[in-house]
Amino acid sequence: MHRRVIVAGLWVAAAIAPAMAVAQAAASGGSAAGQASAAAVSPAESFNSLLSIMESQIVPAAEAMPADKFDFAPPTTFGLYAGVRTFAQQVKHLTEANYSIFRAYGVPGAVDAKTIEALTTKDQIVDALKKSYAYAHAAVSTITVENAFEPVGPPQRHLTRATLAAYGIAHSMDHYGQMVEYLRMNGIVPPASRR
Repeated sequence: MHRRVIVAGLWVAAAIAPAMAVAQAAASGGSAAGQASAAAVSPAESFNSLLSIMESQIVPAAEAMPADKFDFAPPTTFGLYAGVRTFAQQVKHLTEANYSIFRAYGVPGAVDAKTIEALTTKDQIVDALKKSYAYAHAAVSTITVENAFEPVGPPQRHLTRATLAAYGIAHSMDHYGQMVEYLRMNGIVPPASRR
């Protein structure tokens, strides 16, 4: 699973790298064409756009699972599913991760994981998920050309705002895929697939 997240993160980073290069060139007095492109899409806008795509798939997926199925986990008769998270635990994990990943940006308002773990109803969990994405967007909105690649967090990990944003988006992708499987095992077509 971690390999998939890393690969997805690399794809996200590759997708925004051209925009970052253009923005950096413009900031350092690059060509007029580069300056026009840089004005069009900032690093924060680029990352927030990708984050919004994931949010627009994940929140409706969470809302699509009926409350009485929120504790669903695939049975072991389906394969190697012993000890996997329930649907509710998947959503809570993603909520906790949004706060954990983006807390390094120093944006106030992060919610403690214990508070999220204590949530029990679908409405509480979905509301917390939505708030975690609002927090993630607030953090990502602080990314600029100047600070995108400044270190944040433990120095030995070589993390930057850009890498954390890419990881947060990749992490969302990973758990969305798992949520989709849980929905389909319950005869529910994920909302994003209904379009």
